Amino acid sequence: MKQIDLIFSADGEPERLDSFISRNVPELTRSAALRLIESGHVTINGTPQKPALKLRGGETITIQIPPPVPAEPQPEDIPLEILYEDGEVVVVNKNAGMVVHPGAGNPEGTLVNALLAHCKDLSGIGGELRPGIVHRIDKDTSGIVVVAKSDRSHNALADQFKAHSIKRVYLALVYGSPKEDRGKIESIIGRHPTDRKKMSGKARHGKNAITHWRVLARYPGMALVQLRLETGRTHQIRVHLSEAGYPLLGDEVYGGGARLPSVKDPVLKKLIKELGRQALHAKTLGFLHPITGEYLEFDSELPEDMAEIVAYLERDAAI
Repeated sequence: MKQIDLIFSADGEPERLDSFISRNVPELTRSAALRLIESGHVTINGTPQKPALKLRGGETITIQIPPPVPAEPQPEDIPLEILYEDGEVVVVNKNAGMVVHPGAGNPEGTLVNALLAHCKDLSGIGGELRPGIVHRIDKDTSGIVVVAKSDRSHNALADQFKAHSIKRVYLALVYGSPKEDRGKIESIIGRHPTDRKKMSGKARHGKNAITHWRVLARYPGMALVQLRLETGRTHQIRVHLSEAGYPLLGDEVYGGGARLPSVKDPVLKKLIKELGRQALHAKTLGFLHPITGEYLEFDSELPEDMAEIVAYLERDAAI
């Protein structure tokens, strides 16, 4: 990790942080500076800031530049839970905390790195950093992912995702309890107008997103919800539930963190803190085999961290 320290002159004209960095660090374009700031690699007096921050004079700016991501991801011997595999596809139950493919700040330890060591024959149609990857789930979301092992399978699966014919069912633990037992949320989802790390249903530009939901269990102040995606936009479930007033437990980005102080039960609060992620699990994935046309469906149990919270809520409700 390369570190660069800069001091903004006390008598300088006010200037945006990203502009100042790109002007004073020749190796960084303004877009590269923007990415570093947004990923928390730039601090002022030890505190992360936003790209549009106006420097007024005398600030000490520390820039951490991660090592470059290799042109091609390297195989890594990382254990995987394989649910199904043949010559065309591999279906994996991904652990929470694992990034799907390499990128800035995550050059290794990803699902792709693990699959390259396991498969040896991944499709390259997804690009050098995303071989075989047809769809993604968030780093901190657990659950099922299908990966293509040939170009023809990649194309066929991509067509199914584009046609919204893939069955995708998630389980989520949320704050609050919807009045109805089931429903549908539909909105345009795009980049948040002021926070570039977030998505929003109030974006000026975006794509249509549809989430079908059903309440499976209600607890004091919380609920277990099943969700079926009709579309697959970035952070779709997290955005839809948060903006409906039911943020996911543990979701620091979309309002879950702000609701934690309202939890009075110390045991439950501790379990949510230890979760360390949004309480979201990709439980079921169903699709037509890209070559044979046979319908395949895979299901996975709740991971231990979410299951422990559900078990406690059930036990508490039974008392």
